[in-house]
Amino acid sequence: MTEEKEDNNTSTNSSMMKRVTWQSENCLSCKWFSPSDPLNADILSTGKCVHPSLQKFKLTVSGRDWCNLFVEISQEQIDQMQEKAAGAEQ
Repeated sequence: MTEEKEDNNTSTNSSMMKRVTWQSENCLSCKWFSPSDPLNADILSTGKCVHPSLQKFKLTVSGRDWCNLFVEISQEQIDQMQEKAAGAEQ
């Protein structure tokens, strides 16, 4: 009986790990992620989460973080963010 219980726990733990390990839809590809360097942002970059319901927490997140409020950023939004950042550098 103990062996059976251990097997069930191992199976449960393995499936939990797969859900965490094989994540997608991270902050880097979310429209609510405002990277500190929009021109060179990658998964290791940090930035602010600007989701309306989370702004009050002033969260600093990395591009590899994720949450259940993910909304994929469009290429148009990326282009606008990078153009704005490039203009600020000049």
